[in-house]
Amino acid sequence: MSATEKLPKPADPDLLTQGYSARESWRVFGIMAEFVESTERLSAIRPAVSIFGSARTHQDHPYYKLTEQIARKLSDAGFAVISGGGPGIMEAANKGAFFGASPSIGLNIQLPHESTAIHTRISARPSATSSRAR
Repeated sequence: MSATEKLPKPADPDLLTQGYSARESWRVFGIMAEFVESTERLSAIRPAVSIFGSARTHQDHPYYKLTEQIARKLSDAGFAVISGGGPGIMEAANKGAFFGASPSIGLNIQLPHESTAIHTRISARPSATSSRAR
């Protein structure tokens, strides 16, 4: 088998012939800058744990309630809780940590199909994403 045969075939061969603009390269640099900035900001928050999970877990689900309890206990034990800024498990983690003694940090990314719904829900529930210092 040749090296060419070992390489995966692109799903859309036309993508290989399309030109890329400098704008796309600058977008990559912008994303990298966001990673650097967020790493610098989060590096000062210690000790910390992160809790991430499904955004589709409802408030009446046993995992939602368990996550809220665990996050509260971790916060009371001195751990900052870092989670997603969205609904579901991440909301439960932020909510539990918010009512504990340590900071609750909600990180958010923009998802094409969910950003509007997540932002609306978070805006309606400020305690779920608020951050509080010791």
